[in-house]
Amino acid sequence: MISEIRVYYEGHRLLKSGFDAFFKELRTRALEKRCRFRLIASGSGAAACHDFGTAVLANRDAWNKVRGAPAPEPDEMMEAWFHADTDALERFYRSGFNRAALKANPNVEQIPKKDLERGLSAATKNCLKGDYFDNKTAHGPRLLESIDPHLVRKAAPTCQRLFQAVLAGRLA
Repeated sequence: MISEIRVYYEGHRLLKSGFDAFFKELRTRALEKRCRFRLIASGSGAAACHDFGTAVLANRDAWNKVRGAPAPEPDEMMEAWFHADTDALERFYRSGFNRAALKANPNVEQIPKKDLERGLSAATKNCLKGDYFDNKTAHGPRLLESIDPHLVRKAAPTCQRLFQAVLAGRLA
């Protein structure tokens, strides 16, 4: 039986409140199954992958019980999820937001990192709240809280696999 789920993420611990809101449905399901749900900030992407790898090696049996769980994607950015719910971005940034600057792709995980960065920066550079990347630790958590996880799941297969694994009850 799996007693704990850990989600390692790249970035500052200030992003935790946003991830908490985004993963609320998973946290609730885990608690129903008496499984702890932890979000772990790891700073850089390399550190997140290292921390994840260390945890997997330390507890290989538990990892093998979760069939279909997503492998870490070191180049994936949470900002890809924002592209799945551009209405939420527009509500957050309001006037000056340039939706057309964002790359359209039904699978947001396939948008290259440089395109994600350029697009989000161009979309927000004329907003009163300022460029996203200049304010990432302030804007990131609030955007994670506001985007619709169902829209993200439709546009991000790895995110969908994570939700399916937990919600399907593969915890016991």
